[in-house]
Amino acid sequence: MASFRVGIDSYCLNPLRMDPFAILEWVHAAGGDGVQFSEVHFGPERPVDEGLLRELAGAARDREMYLEWGGGQHVPFDTATWAPRDLMAPNRKAAEEAGILGADVIRSCSGGFFRWGDEAPPTNQLLDAMARALRPQRPVFEDLGVTLALELHFEFTTFELVRLFEEVGAEPGGWLGICLDTFNVLPLMEDPVLATERVLPWVVATHVKDGAVSLDPEGLLSFPTAVGEGGIDLRAILERLSTLPRPVHLSVEDHGGSFRTPFFDDGFRARLPDLGTGDLTRLMAAAQRDAGRIAGGEVAITDRTDWPELCEQRTRRDLASLRGLVAALDEDTP
Repeated sequence: MASFRVGIDSYCLNPLRMDPFAILEWVHAAGGDGVQFSEVHFGPERPVDEGLLRELAGAARDREMYLEWGGGQHVPFDTATWAPRDLMAPNRKAAEEAGILGADVIRSCSGGFFRWGDEAPPTNQLLDAMARALRPQRPVFEDLGVTLALELHFEFTTFELVRLFEEVGAEPGGWLGICLDTFNVLPLMEDPVLATERVLPWVVATHVKDGAVSLDPEGLLSFPTAVGEGGIDLRAILERLSTLPRPVHLSVEDHGGSFRTPFFDDGFRARLPDLGTGDLTRLMAAAQRDAGRIAGGEVAITDRTDWPELCEQRTRRDLASLRGLVAALDEDTP
């Protein structure tokens, strides 16, 4: 496959509340190739309508930049109350907006740590409800030529999502796919490379994010780092993505904060029945390796309150580092 195009997810710069035109210009000036928009910040005087979307598409086209859109949904519940909700209308709206933009991917994020508490329905019930809600939406996405990309987040494992796709009769490269977040699998105790291999045929978009892990009496600690500074084998992941029969853009997503997984809680681990020794062995090796780097101050948690001041500088570093990884891969690829 030809060289990857490298951009960002707008979440990197979210604290700055920049409008999409400003984000496009910022990324272009930083040497990026495109933007996946997680959020859109316009004032009330600028409603998101067809005219505005066509203007944004033109701005991206003038800079030869890719666009990917947000707004997709795949959990048919209000996750604050767990009341059922219809997904057809918001997904159709997001898909129509993507069509106007010339984007063929809309990202969907479930947005919660469902297994960390007892408020959410059991995972199997959620997956069954998702299958019932998504199956009738297939014609919407197919007619508009848009893929609903489910982000690997903190709710469903790669094992579960592959089974979901099989249950709804989706095929790789079709109306349903994966936004591969290279870090987000860690809190669910999946190894990033093995997780990539499990969902590889379905990957249509990415959140490229590096990170580190460690184990202590409270469990597994994971946190994002700048690209190239953590312990995730991004080179191995890019090698696998390069085998896909279609182009996949590399969108950096970086932010502050950390996540705690109750690794030693047997009840929590029982909620991950697919977890095998392969992932756990690699995770333990990573935790042992990263512990020394954390203790030595080579990598550290970035406090979320510090991110607004750091986001521009670190996102520029991320872009440069990822472009360097891609260039090195291109040099080594016959």
